Order: sequence, then structure tokens, then C-alpha cells
Amino acid sequence: MSTLPPLGSTIVPRHIAIIMDGNNRYGKAKALGRGEGHIAGKDALDPIVEYCLDTGIEVLTVFAFSSENWQRPPSEVALLMRLLTSTIHEQMPRMNKYRIRLRFIGDRSQLDDDLQTLMLDAEAKTAHFEAMTLVIAISYGGQWDIAHAAKQLALQVEAGDLRAEDINNDLLGQYVQLADAPPVDMLIRTGGEYRISNFLLWQSAYAELFFTQTLWPDFAANELADMIAEFAKRQRRFGKTSEQIDTQASH
Repeated sequence: MSTLPPLGSTIVPRHIAIIMDGNNRYGKAKALGRGEGHIAGKDALDPIVEYCLDTGIEVLTVFAFSSENWQRPPSEVALLMRLLTSTIHEQMPRMNKYRIRLRFIGDRSQLDDDLQTLMLDAEAKTAHFEAMTLVIAISYGGQWDIAHAAKQLALQVEAGDLRAEDINNDLLGQYVQLADAPPVDMLIRTGGEYRISNFLLWQSAYAELFFTQTLWPDFAANELADMIAEFAKRQRRFGKTSEQIDTQASH
């Protein structure tokens, strides 16, 4: 388990999402062999998962492979697919030990059959765990997610089971990935870039954004703890005024 103390009475987010950026730059900075930065990044996930579990985070979603990442060199894509496979195999004993549910989001149609089968098996074997949920986004894009949800509704309209005028934010939100999970409270990007890169666009509508220069393999639980402490200090208004929020808090 995590060696850091839990945050105690500090307000903690229910759902944290992380764009794990900087693996290649880490590998170059350390003069590692080709792909070694991604391997270091894979190893960095475990202590973050354990800290989230200890802290009481309900859902941790990590961006492992985006829909745009298919454009990378074929050798790098193949390496990432192998690492994703090994990550699932390595995570299963940990999921069982800590009673963590493992889920995957993304367009699985582009993944090979063996990986799809492995993902389904992992989800089935951990579906009843309730300590925390770890979500791995593979072949995922936020625009794809929203378009996919819209397509599901369009098919219902086409079949006569739904009227177009019945479609609203709440209904569309029932068809995006992670519709049954809390919305993202904190969205973190490592690696020094200041963009969200098509990640969980719908789910992060009111997320608090955190950016760090730290490359993902160097991102540690103590930095995450600092971010959660900062999160607790922010006033989340959701379109309301500060006065309204203060009044609600006093009642």
C-alpha cells in the first residue's frame, strides 16, 4: 500500500483522470533504449493506484492509448499494445488483492482479438469488486465517445423507439463511456503540455484541471497528494456565484 499518510478530513475528489504524458521524453533524457520510457511509465502506475485507493478515490481513469496514437510509427504502436497486454496480466493479482474493479473504455474494434478477449476476461473477473475502480482508456477519444453515443440515440430514433425532441444532455450522457461513474472531478496532465488532447471531453465538463512539468514516469504519490490538497481549496461553482455556494455551505 501507499507509504504516504491519507489526507484525513481533506475533501477528496470522487473521480480522478490522468493523461500520462512524457514517457518518450523521459526515455530520451535518461538515454534509455527505444521503448524503455514506456516501460518506466507502466511501472509508475502502481503507486498512484495504491495512493488513490488509500485516499478514498472512487474512480481513477488513465489515458493509456488514444485514438490518435494509431498514427504513431507501427513499431511504437506494436510496443504499446504489448505493454498494454502485459499491464493487464500484471494488474490482475493486484486487482484481486485490493478488490479493485478493472474497466476499459475506447473503440475496441481496432484492437486485436487476443487483447479484446483479455480485456473482457479482466472486466468479468473484477466486476464485483467495490474498493475502487481503475479505468484504462485504450483506443479512446472524447470526440469518438460523444459521436458513438449520438449514434446509439440516432438508431433508436430511426427504429421509432425515441423521438428526436426527447434527446437532451441527460439522455446523451447515459450513452457516453463511464455513464454510470461519477463525473471527472480532477483532470491531471503530466509532461508539461497544457491541453486535454481529446480525453473525456463530456465527463470532464466541470473538472478541475491540473498540469505539471513532471514527466509521467517521475510522477509520484506525493505530487498527487499536493494536487488533491489544492483541489480541496478550490471553490467549484458549477455556473453559480460564489455567494450562492457560500450560502448553500452555511445551511
